[in-house]
Amino acid sequence: MERISRHKVCGGWLERYRHAASTCQCDMCFSIYLPPQAEKQKLPVLYWLSGLTCTDENFFQKAGAERYAAEAGIILVACDTSPRKVHLPGDETDWDLGTGAGFYLNATKAPWSRHYRLYDYVLDELPRLVASHFPVDAQRKSIFGHSMGGHGALVLALRNSGVYRSISAFAPIVAPMQCAWGNKAFSNYLGEDKSLWQDYDASCLVQKAQHKLPILIDQGEADEFLVEQLKPEILQLACTQADHPLTLRMQAGYDHSYFFIRSFVGEHIAYHAEALAR
Repeated sequence: MERISRHKVCGGWLERYRHAASTCQCDMCFSIYLPPQAEKQKLPVLYWLSGLTCTDENFFQKAGAERYAAEAGIILVACDTSPRKVHLPGDETDWDLGTGAGFYLNATKAPWSRHYRLYDYVLDELPRLVASHFPVDAQRKSIFGHSMGGHGALVLALRNSGVYRSISAFAPIVAPMQCAWGNKAFSNYLGEDKSLWQDYDASCLVQKAQHKLPILIDQGEADEFLVEQLKPEILQLACTQADHPLTLRMQAGYDHSYFFIRSFVGEHIAYHAEALAR
């Protein structure tokens, strides 16, 4: 690994690294916050997945999460949202496909299938790397995210029973098979066989989840993407039908921005801290 930057924050250290990722067959970057307690003991880890157009840096620059992580004694890790500089045809053309828009899946369709394997990267490679270099308790980890990252967090937790202690999301894409963002990404990355799409759709996955891990979602009522892209009512109905525990909090006046995330990130970290302490 190559350390790119290091900053003192809330008594701990925010560090950014670049490394050669075998899953994505390219260099990937991630950021990690090590609270003061990490100097003396192993700590639980909470993974953050960002949304469309973001990098691993947005969350730490805008959410103000470090203070809460320091208070709770939790390591925070944020990864990038796609491979970078792999120079695939069309990967820089649209903001919602290609660079910055990996959708946390394993692409099966060329040319994306060689590099766009964020699902395996987040589930396996990145946690192994973090556990080998930092004082984390690898058995205690949770995951959360925003928008496309909320979609990724839900999919990873629902498909991998027992891997994560808790799951939460801000304004997640909960039914990508039923929105334009999801249809564009899935048809390009996975092809036209929609049976493959179901493996990356949270509203489908809750109906067959082996372990009913409770879900916490905050959704802004003033979110400009609420009606056309996010559709939380679809997941709510699926959870009701599957008897899957869901807490959906509709927050009046809040939009899709990091102002929204910053307003409630402390509550989400407290939610995960309780689960990670058990």
